[in-house]
Amino acid sequence: MPLQCDPTVIFGLKNFNGNLTKEDLKLKTPYNTYLICGLPPTPIASPGIDSIKAALYPADVNYLFFVSRNDGTHCFSSTLAEHKEAVNVYQKRIQEDHPLE
Repeated sequence: MPLQCDPTVIFGLKNFNGNLTKEDLKLKTPYNTYLICGLPPTPIASPGIDSIKAALYPADVNYLFFVSRNDGTHCFSSTLAEHKEAVNVYQKRIQEDHPLE
């Protein structure tokens, strides 16, 4: 399963305006995890201690998807159907441009 992670795509964009589009997802960059296999060539952020601990000691959950709530938190989902609903709830302004619709 490809990573398909919007934040990695955003990291590879030169002038991101806050609205990720299907056209952005088609742009070939080393950070576009919709087009490349595996991880991007570099980290896309500097992790804090909590992130490092979470990577070393992951929670026992079956989440595959996440979407930003636009308040600094995220909604996690286990199924594509749940994820699509979260996108609808939290990302209505980009709903039509979301690649999984």
